[in-house]
Formats: sequence, C-alpha cells, structure tokens
Amino acid sequence: MTCSCSTGTHVQRSRRLGDESGAPFATLSEGELQEAAAILRRHGRLEESHRIAYIGLDEPDRREVLAGRPVPRRAHVQLLDVATGEARDISVDLDRGDLARDEQIDPVVSGQVPLLKEEHVLIRDLLATDERWLAALALRGIHDPATVALAGLSAGRFPIEGEDGRRMARVLGHHQPTPQTMPWAHPIDGLVAYVDLGSRSVAQVIDTGVMPIPQETADYHVPGTFGPERTTQKPIVIQQPQGPSFSFDGDVVSWEKWSLRIGYDMREGLILHGVGFEDAGRVRPIVHRASIAEMLVPYGDPGPVRFWQNYFDTGEYLLGRLVNSLELGCDCVGDITYLDVPIADARGEVKVLPNAVCIHEEDAGVLWKHTEQFTGTSDVRRQRRLVISFFVTVGNYDYGFYWYLYLDGKIEFEAKATGLVFTAAYDDRASRYASELAPGLAAPYHQHLFCARLDMAVDEGPAVVDEVDVTTVPIDGDNTHGTAIGFRATRLTSEKNARRRSHASVDRTWRVSSTTSMNRLGRPVSYVLATEGKPVLLAQPDSVIASRARFATADIWVTAYDVDERYPAGAVVNQSAGEQGLPAFVADDASLDGADLVLWHTFGLTHFPRTEDWPIMPVDTCGFVLRPHDFFDRNPTLDVPASTAACSCTHEEHAHADASHQHHENQHSARREH
Repeated sequence: MTCSCSTGTHVQRSRRLGDESGAPFATLSEGELQEAAAILRRHGRLEESHRIAYIGLDEPDRREVLAGRPVPRRAHVQLLDVATGEARDISVDLDRGDLARDEQIDPVVSGQVPLLKEEHVLIRDLLATDERWLAALALRGIHDPATVALAGLSAGRFPIEGEDGRRMARVLGHHQPTPQTMPWAHPIDGLVAYVDLGSRSVAQVIDTGVMPIPQETADYHVPGTFGPERTTQKPIVIQQPQGPSFSFDGDVVSWEKWSLRIGYDMREGLILHGVGFEDAGRVRPIVHRASIAEMLVPYGDPGPVRFWQNYFDTGEYLLGRLVNSLELGCDCVGDITYLDVPIADARGEVKVLPNAVCIHEEDAGVLWKHTEQFTGTSDVRRQRRLVISFFVTVGNYDYGFYWYLYLDGKIEFEAKATGLVFTAAYDDRASRYASELAPGLAAPYHQHLFCARLDMAVDEGPAVVDEVDVTTVPIDGDNTHGTAIGFRATRLTSEKNARRRSHASVDRTWRVSSTTSMNRLGRPVSYVLATEGKPVLLAQPDSVIASRARFATADIWVTAYDVDERYPAGAVVNQSAGEQGLPAFVADDASLDGADLVLWHTFGLTHFPRTEDWPIMPVDTCGFVLRPHDFFDRNPTLDVPASTAACSCTHEEHAHADASHQHHENQHSARREH
C-alpha cells in the first residue's frame, strides 16, 4: 500500500476484538469461531463439499439480557453445499456443543446465500474455455482471456426463463493487457455472460454487438502518468503527548462521558452496542445497538447488458469481510488504536484481519463561544470527537464507515464513497443514462443507499416516536404581525403508519422520547434523528429492485423491537424474493406506543458521475445525526476546560505558542480591568 503519509509522530496501538467472549453481545472470538466449525463438523454440516457463506454472533434477545437472565452463546451460520446446491440456516449452540436450529433455505421462497470467494475463481475458469465467450472476445480483437478482468456480480431476480431457483451470477469484462493496467478504463461493452454456479456451467453469453473499447489510460497508480506530484504541501503534525483520552475494558471503550461496546460482523461490519452517556453519576442508555445493516447500489442503465445491475453490498457480498487493513499516517492520522478482527473463511479456518477498525480522537472545531459585553468576559471551548471507523473495498468502489461521538452528546454517522466508478462504453444510447468521463468512456448513473438500524434505548424504558415539522402560524389576534413560528409533532402509533419520507422544507425530524423518564422541567427526555433528506430509491415502485429493496423506498421505518428482525432486506438477500425484510416486519402493524423502538433510516448519494470523478473519485459523503433533545437538564459540556496554547507541534513551536499565549493573556487581563 502506498500513500502520502502525514509527517510527525504517529502512535499505533492494537487490540483484538472478541477477547471478551463471555459477554452476551461480544464479537465471536477466534476460539469460538473454531469451536463453531468443530461442532458443524461433528454434525456432518462442514464436510468436503460444504462452505460457510456467513458466520457471526447469533445475538440474544436484548430484553432477556437486560432482565439479567442467562442467555446461550450461539453462532449464526449460513451454509452452502456446493455439490448439491442445498443451503442451510443454522444456529450453533456453543455452550451445549449442539445445533439449536438447522433449517433448509428454499431458493425460490427466500433466495440464495451470499456469493463465495471461490465462485469468482469458478467464473474465470468457466469463461476461459467457453467457446461463445472466446469468440465474442475475438471479435473485439482480444485473443487471450487472461487479459480480461472479470466482474462476477450478483444476478438479482428477474423473470428470465430457466433461472428460477438456480444459483446465478452475471459477468462483465474489462480489458487488462498488462498486469499494471487499470482495467476499469477499458470496458468490453455489448457483452455479458450468465453463469450457473450450481451446475458449474455458462448458461448464456449475450452479445449485442461490438463496441469500441476506450483506450485512454487511467493508470493513476503509476508514478508520472498524470505529471509530477506537487511539492507545495507543508507538514501537518498531530500529536497527543499524553496519549489518547479513551480507554478499554475488554471490548468496551470509555471516552469522556461516553461508553459503548464495539463489535464486528462479517456482514454488517462495525456494530456499536450499549451506547450510553454518563450524567448525574450514572450512565444513561441512548442506543442499544447501531449498525449499517444494508447497503444498496442500484444502477440506472436499462439496456440489455446492464438492466440487472443492482447490488446489495451487505447482504450479497458481506462487506464486513472485505475490510481493509488500515495504515497508520494514511488512513488514520495521530494517536491510533487499531482493532484486529477474527473471521472464519468458507472452510471454517479462522484468520485475524489486522487493523480492521480505527479508533482515535479529533479536534472538531468550536464547541461553544461567547463574548459578553456586560460582564467583560470572553469564553470559548473546543469540540472534539471520538472517531470509530473502518474501510472496505467492494469491487471498484471503496467505502468508509465513520461513527462520531461528540462531547455534547451528539452521535453522527458518515459514509465516505471513493474508488473507481463502474464503466461502460459511451454512445448515443448510453448518453441518456450515463456520463462521458473520457473519450468513449461512460459511467452509468446510479445510487449509493445505506440503511442504518438504530435500536433505541433512551433511558432504557419504553418509548414513543413523533414526527416533528416546523410550521408557520397564521395571522390572528395573538400573531398580528405574522412573525410567529412553531412546530407540529405527529405521534407515529403503529408500524404501518411509521413508514415516512423526509421533507426538507419543514425541516422534518423524528423524536424518540421516553415514556417514563423526564427532565427537571417535566418534559420527556428524547433523542432526535435528523436526516439529510436526499433521494431514496429512484427506481419505479413496481420494478424488481424496488420489490427486493422496499426498505429503500422510504427515509424512515419504525418497528417494535423483535430479536429476529435484523436486516432491512431480509436474512437472505442474494437472488431474494420480493417484499422481504421491512415489509414483512410491519405486516402485523404492531403498536409503537410505549414499545422498544427500532429506527431504520435509508440515506445516501445519487451519483451522476463527473469528469472530476475520473480516473479515481474524490470522497463524497452522506450521513445522519442523532441529537439529544431535553435529554440533559442543561448544556452537558459546561465542565469542558478551556483550551491552552499547548499544541501538536515541535519544541520550538511550543515555546513560541507559550509566549504568544502569555501575550494574549496579558492583553485579555488588561481588557477585563478596563
């Protein structure tokens, strides 16, 4: 890995998640993953033809945990027999050494388990000898299939004859004449292969006609390709000479007044458990569990080669297992603690992914500030935040997932999208659905949609949720000049009427309030979800992708907590049937009045690629905020000390800063005396 690393002192510390395996919500440890594989073998479920498509913690019911009842330690496994195509959903009881659940997954009713890494090798082997594929390449002047980079992609679920119930992949190619060539610059368009992974055969090769392969290079990774590097940047030095302000107790991190358990899953990636804030001598719960439970990338090119391009990066590809090993001074800067993550492969062998999660502190600008003319005082405090993040690479795109905790009780999530856009050839037909980035090179319009699952626990008790809009007030006897403003709170009482859309013109937010806990003024304590209000899924409501990703057709869903309702698109996503996940969860229209509430929030980016996005895309961001509302009796940061002139700098700079600080202090004292 190469990068322009920041200079200065960088400190790296490492820990491994899962070392506190006795806790109910702790990440499965290396030993527990090995034990789960051993139990599967003893029960004949991990023999030569079996593959683990997914393994993670089978989380217990949080109500049982909070009640202090003992809960079993279990692993959830999705398994595929590559010889027969049979898939199973299994819960492994690690305490008893037995299978607590073992059910067959019906591919027609539910779908297929996630794609396996070895299936990408299978795709390459099959196409390397398929005469139809080789002939199509030859028509395009390509005679060596080894010079074609293949993207084996999830097939979706379309009414294509003969595909129902079959485990399929669809394959697009890009020319890579040398190992150093960036293939995304050279799409082989007009050509797609449909591969039956179950029968290990190529079902179809569809050739809609030869299109010119774009030739302009995109080899940004080769020094000098786009000219010499700039030499104008001076060092930025970040130091914490006394170390970070956070500490660990097992997998639990404490920082300032925050505490939470960090978990990791090969499907969802980073998970935050038991997020709470110390106030009045006790830790007050805010969120029981927070994760990004699904990620959808729907493409908007309806042509015969790409109409099926819609990816569920979480449920189909298990983005958590695609995590990057982060590099100090490049991905994370300053005094860093990395978390290593144990993950089992398809055969149950466990490996540890190093530096998978990065934790550090950042200065975050001004926290609060006021200069008061009547008292002659001027006060300012600096905001800082705890950053918990990881990065994944899913094919051509790279995504950063960043959770931020602030001194004032605010929680923020930010997704960062970068990497390379998926490319095609540009012509008159494509011009309606794609941008031209370089001569003859197209990037189809598409979206990046994330779904956050927020299991709320505002002071732990039962809760209600209100949709809050700002309002204007009519001119009347009280508002004679028409200047009054107000808000309207609408109680969401059941799951079906809690499927909602954002509305930027009324600054719509959603307030989760405790029904049992009040602040000192007698108002319910609450947290507010504030959204960006960008478009959700733009595909037509009756389209196949809208049916499979119904969760993404609304900004907000609210459900009553159910331990089995983990994923917004359903437990099985690859080639899934429609209306799974959230539509099924709300079918009973359960009451939300005084329930344990789960918020599901879809947010993201609609990407019309620019020339500036090529050959590599600068980071684009999206996210949301959870903000306290009447949760605290007053500003919770009144005890934050004033900053000093001490800074992350050299000894000479420290001396200069100290002298400058004394000069300003003298001036300030003189002003106050005056």
